Amino acid sequence: MSELLRLEAVSAGYGEAIVLDQIDLMLGAGDSLAVLGRNGVGKTTLLSTLMGFTRLHGGRLIWQGRDLAKTPPHRRAQGGIGWVPQERWVFPSLTVEEHLSAVARPGPWDIRGVYRTFPRLEERRRNFGNQLSGGEQQMLAIGRALMVNPALLLLDEPMEGLAPIIVQELQRVIAGLIAHGGMAVIVVEQHARLALTMTRQAMVLDRGRVVHRSDSAALLADRALLDRLVTVR
Repeated sequence: MSELLRLEAVSAGYGEAIVLDQIDLMLGAGDSLAVLGRNGVGKTTLLSTLMGFTRLHGGRLIWQGRDLAKTPPHRRAQGGIGWVPQERWVFPSLTVEEHLSAVARPGPWDIRGVYRTFPRLEERRRNFGNQLSGGEQQMLAIGRALMVNPALLLLDEPMEGLAPIIVQELQRVIAGLIAHGGMAVIVVEQHARLALTMTRQAMVLDRGRVVHRSDSAALLADRALLDRLVTVR
């Protein structure tokens, strides 16, 4: 498996505040990683750092053999990093189809592929962003990221606040994307067991540092360890 992403002793945060401290990470093409931990330990900051929205205080962030330190966020997206932020960032004045077509880049994912994955979006293709339910907005956010045809898909709390039936549908879709192997996927998720069932690798953060690494299946099987690492105390 060829190397896609590598972080070497990355420290990053907002302004002078350091949130991530000496993070090392390697992800191969087509691989998948669950990033777990309690609230406020740096999980979202890790994804924001990969996208270029934080201040890098030290270390190296290597993407496909190139240093990303001075690459702005839009260039990272153009270079193959797709991002689904926790806030979704759906625009109220754009239709579903406009959201998708505005970011389209050449590759296997096109509007027809997104509609096959999320039939509800095709039904709502002429509706504006503010006319969608929370679940539909999350489908749109994921579909929009896929339209970039990324080599790496970043998912920040994709199941948060959604009805159980929507969570099941998104779990099926994300698991399918990972199983297909066409792109690498990093999932930040509070539902630890759900994330572990979908991914191959697991990493747990605490106070901005990596405190555990393992295969996802191994961590899922060790209930006592998983509870100790992620349960709020």
